[in-house]
Amino acid sequence: MVWAGPGARAGRERLAEFGAARVYVADGGEFDDFVVAPKAELLAALLAAKAPAAVLIAGTLEGKEVAGRLSVKTNSGVLTDVVDVAAGDDGTPVAEHANFGGAITVHARVRRGTPILVLRPNAVSAEPAAGAAESVPVTVALSQTAGLAYITERVVAEKNDRPGPDRGADRGLRGLGTGSAEGFEIIEHLADAVGAPVGASRAVVDAGWYPNQFQVGQTGKTVSRQLYIAAGISGAIQHRACMQTSKTIIAINKDPEAPIFEIADYDVIGDLFDVVPQLLDELGNRKNS
Repeated sequence: MVWAGPGARAGRERLAEFGAARVYVADGGEFDDFVVAPKAELLAALLAAKAPAAVLIAGTLEGKEVAGRLSVKTNSGVLTDVVDVAAGDDGTPVAEHANFGGAITVHARVRRGTPILVLRPNAVSAEPAAGAAESVPVTVALSQTAGLAYITERVVAEKNDRPGPDRGADRGLRGLGTGSAEGFEIIEHLADAVGAPVGASRAVVDAGWYPNQFQVGQTGKTVSRQLYIAAGISGAIQHRACMQTSKTIIAINKDPEAPIFEIADYDVIGDLFDVVPQLLDELGNRKNS
């Protein structure tokens, strides 16, 4: 693991829990105050010194830019939006991509330099595996251009009391599309009943019914949950591409031709305002029994 910026000591235990054998720590203020360039130079220096088999980077907005800069600095190939990684016949990493909204699965490998793989957030489930998480301090002589773009202000985004769709319990529920802002309350009741976060489609967010940080889709969050409940959503390809790696998908929709049923494990054809209250009653009965 590579840790850029402050807080490595506090995060060490969590990294060890998921198998980190060694953590390269560069905790200088430049990694927190400047924009992406110092992190790309840090990774380039470590790549040259340690010669790893591959570099894995989270597919956040920042991660994608770091990967692109690292690719140029090291003359290496980069693969983005990766949903799985396996060893090829010759031992080199082979990346799996779900393209065109998941309609086509592509396997690709890097032909030049060290493979740089940018993983789609939440596409791969973290599995606990004890590691030593040995801390190794790293210092890097940054170039003058690394500090040209810097952060002048930080603004805390407005949030409500609910966790976002990429947070919360692994059995995460995603109630989506209810016809009105008031109708979304039934989804919140279901989320509370199973102890899970809530998500929203782009249409719901654009209509102002729910905050945009809860949007699931290509212009929102990508999620991969143990349980995903899609209530009242048709399943446009932009939405399906960012949730279909969930382990179990339950779809509730009154349109039997809704695209969401093509990927759902369990189909419930009916109006969510009829189905969800019955589901809530059954959940209540089971808790009380």
